[in-house]
Amino acid sequence: MPSRSEPAAAAAAIRDAIAVSRLPWIRPLVGAYANDFGSVAPLFAGNPADPAAWRETIGRVQRASRDRARLASLLAAQQDRRGAPDAARRNAARFADPATVAVVTGQQAGVFGGPLYTVLKAVTTIQLARLIEREHGVAAVPVFWVEAEDHDWEEVRTATVLDRDFTVASLTLHALEGAGERPVGSLKLDAGIDQMISALEQLLAPTEFTTEVLGTLRRRYADGATLGTACAGWFDDLLGRHGLVVFESNDPAAKPVAADLFARELANPSRAAALVAESAAEMSRLGHAPQVEPAADAVCLFYVSDAGRQPIKRQGADYLIGETVRPASGVAAEASAHPERFSPNVLLRPLVQDRLFPTVCYVGGPSELAYQAELGPLYREMGVERPLLASRTSATLVDSAAGRFLDRHDVPYEAFQAQDELALNKLLESQLPPSVDRAIEAIGEYVGARADELKATVERIDPTLAGVIDTTFDRIRGTLDTMQTKIVQASKKKDDTLRRQFIRTRALLFPDGHPQERLLNVAFFVNRYGLTIGDRLLDALPPALDAGRAHYIVSL
Repeated sequence: MPSRSEPAAAAAAIRDAIAVSRLPWIRPLVGAYANDFGSVAPLFAGNPADPAAWRETIGRVQRASRDRARLASLLAAQQDRRGAPDAARRNAARFADPATVAVVTGQQAGVFGGPLYTVLKAVTTIQLARLIEREHGVAAVPVFWVEAEDHDWEEVRTATVLDRDFTVASLTLHALEGAGERPVGSLKLDAGIDQMISALEQLLAPTEFTTEVLGTLRRRYADGATLGTACAGWFDDLLGRHGLVVFESNDPAAKPVAADLFARELANPSRAAALVAESAAEMSRLGHAPQVEPAADAVCLFYVSDAGRQPIKRQGADYLIGETVRPASGVAAEASAHPERFSPNVLLRPLVQDRLFPTVCYVGGPSELAYQAELGPLYREMGVERPLLASRTSATLVDSAAGRFLDRHDVPYEAFQAQDELALNKLLESQLPPSVDRAIEAIGEYVGARADELKATVERIDPTLAGVIDTTFDRIRGTLDTMQTKIVQASKKKDDTLRRQFIRTRALLFPDGHPQERLLNVAFFVNRYGLTIGDRLLDALPPALDAGRAHYIVSL
């Protein structure tokens, strides 16, 4: 098992490690996988905390037959087109050796790289590959799979940042030709992308890195480039120097490797859906909500043509593609002869990935972990070696100002998520002189005690007057509460600096109430920390196999 020894630099940079159980947006499955693997073991290939699981997985992946020469060749061709760094090229060439294994992660091709968690995935993958090499003595290559075949345009067209005033601002790329119909990776950027980068420049606070970062974005996200290649090149620039091999999934040269998977799915389309449905039922039995429950007649493939990316649907014994009904045998034959015309859906995509790469571990987020939990029977059915899984590191990056605020004030991290003033009011109340709270509390206690004495006496005279005393005391208590509120409001006005610091820190931790890593774009952080942000994250973040246990607050 990879070592868990934590670098000194990491210990110094991590300000806090928050148990995932405290965070409502983290699926319980993630915590169970990291801390109670036995409770979910039937859903996965093995326990990443068990050294034997690594040895077994590495061995069977190395023994599996695959076209190593084709893999090394198509990676080299992609890297040549993008001008990938030498370290990434050397790592890609290692796949020609049958002993080399891969640690893989991936994300959709998005504008400027998508949210921060995309980089966190890649960094976790690099860390894990290094640990495997060190502990198991095998060549382990980190791979970033740019998912370029999805057609969910709305999910990838927007970049959200904090502007110079720390206000949330979103930039959205206008609809490119074919958007929403063709795979996003194949969409060609036009002059609108340069306008978007210029708008980004106006939003971002200038730093010593701004000129270089914007220049790099303009070189990658350029008029005429495809979105998939632009995203891949951006990650080459950010992490290629650390040996990250970036792969564009819509490469036609890679499709023949998966031709047999496509043909088998089309030959028996209900089988895959039935197997995943069985896993979904097992997942529910173990107390976890399935990520997907496919329809009984689902087909795990799309057909890709000039008309776009179209779902394949069963219609009796035939297939319906768009408006055309075709014999099942003809579609299956086409998948064997022309696999570049087909694209896997979310269930079959991991199998295509692991047929192409010798994957010993996949690094994913909470949703991906849940998807993978349902795929065990499908891997067995298709004859693909199933990898182990590791959770990506979950982190919030803070600057020195936010770090100082968190150090000085005892506000729980998750309390910043609410966009009301409850946490701020509690903080301001804590800043009041203790004598204020004590005095108000003492008044309430004194009046309460006297009211109880008076009530006991009056009840002997006329029991109906007891209610009047209760009502009167409630009014007094209300008056005291109002007085305390007014004091707090006066404190707010007096301490505008504390208010501004709170709002700024909240905006960084939870912009618009969303976890930072899920909303703020990669470009925002690269502008703040430079193109070498990967170097700093690799030094700062905890060991890869500890990632699923906590959410980390990290100073860079």
